[in-house]
Amino acid sequence: MRAYELRRGWAKNLSGDNLRAIAAETFGSATTQDGKVVASFGAATRLAAWTDGKSLFVDTEMNPNVPDDVARKTIGAFNRFLEAGTGYNAKERAKRAQQSAKASEKG
Repeated sequence: MRAYELRRGWAKNLSGDNLRAIAAETFGSATTQDGKVVASFGAATRLAAWTDGKSLFVDTEMNPNVPDDVARKTIGAFNRFLEAGTGYNAKERAKRAQQSAKASEKG
């Protein structure tokens, strides 16, 4: 399970059924189970996402035995989902993760 920081004020974009709608738009379909949005796409056999209003939590189960083109499509779709869900693109998420790691290293 990974936690991704949300852009300031972004939580309202995920409220109600919006997170499920983002997942359905990105992955083709998504359902809600036990308060989590669940989808599957390409190499991601199961993806569960939920939020606490400050972070987006994503738990994935992957199939490593897929062709390269399926893996590329899966990574692309996952990055689009994370950008729509967090408000940060891949470069911004990496930068924030590095800053968070440095802060926890010092702390």
